[in-house]
Amino acid sequence: MIRVLIAEDSATCLGLLVEIIGSDPELKVIATASHGAEAVTMTRDLRPDVVVMDIHMPIMDGFEATRHIMTDVPTPIVIVSATVNVREVAVSMHALRLGALALMPKPSLSGTGDFSDTARHFTSSIRAMSQVRVVRRWNPRSSLPPPRLLSSVPATAAPARMLAIAASTGGPGALYRILSELPASFAVPIVIVQHIATGFVEGLATWLNGASKLRVKVAVDGERIEAGTAYIAPDDLHLGLSHLRQLAVSTAPPIGGFRPSATHLFDTVARLHGAGGLALVLTGMGDDGLPGLRAVHAAGGRVLAQDEQTSVVFGMPGAAVAAGVADSILPLELIAARLVRLVGDARTSEGKSP
Repeated sequence: MIRVLIAEDSATCLGLLVEIIGSDPELKVIATASHGAEAVTMTRDLRPDVVVMDIHMPIMDGFEATRHIMTDVPTPIVIVSATVNVREVAVSMHALRLGALALMPKPSLSGTGDFSDTARHFTSSIRAMSQVRVVRRWNPRSSLPPPRLLSSVPATAAPARMLAIAASTGGPGALYRILSELPASFAVPIVIVQHIATGFVEGLATWLNGASKLRVKVAVDGERIEAGTAYIAPDDLHLGLSHLRQLAVSTAPPIGGFRPSATHLFDTVARLHGAGGLALVLTGMGDDGLPGLRAVHAAGGRVLAQDEQTSVVFGMPGAAVAAGVADSILPLELIAARLVRLVGDARTSEGKSP
């Protein structure tokens, strides 16, 4: 039985959450908190398997509660938001940076579609997040392990012309760290597939744009891509390339259950950019992207993977490592610097070409 603590100050929302979670035979609500401070105390005393956390609460909000829990008694936390307003979603994203695992819309009886399907998706997500191994936050930078180089990159390697990134659980926080550390002069375009609940991608882009010297936006079909910009796959649409410098957004069938699919993105990068493709796979459940990473690797492109210690979930990067397609395994704190060096080397190489 998975033991759930709910932190929610609205009696109406709380009642609905209790009913939905209680309808799943694998889940049990063990306690409810009406504000963040109470949630912190209950988490410390009751040790639930997962916490379902609202953001806007009295006394202590969801941000501070998440910070305290992930520092004192690391526990999987799922943030629930009642709005898909871009500004509000961007606010909620900060909880992911503090250590929460996922951001989900609050189930609503007034929403469109089949409520039973919504409830099943909600409870299945909670079950999945409860199984994630979380660690205490704020580890000292001095304890970082050195990066692992799994294969040498020849000095004559083709210049990187495109950076493609894939992430799932834990990805928003990892993307925030990386994009905030890349310089405005970063010389290649960036295309990103981030698995996130429907309705939240615009807020994610807004949040990341505010943290980065680069421009971060949601991709548009047919858009010409430019260096200094990161393009994120839209809700429930594949993101790829139709030409070297043109985006293609499509409603093609899901790949391995995913749309957007990291495999779809990596495949188009491998096909169009060959050895000039640079792929980065970050924290996330499952193995989405692996066939596409194999294509990048086979085409002579370079593949980087986030390491297990700094990944919230080592599924996606771990699959790349196990398959032998990752050229380097890097702690999150070193990824931006490595990307700058690889792209900087590429610019130097291009400048010396006859």
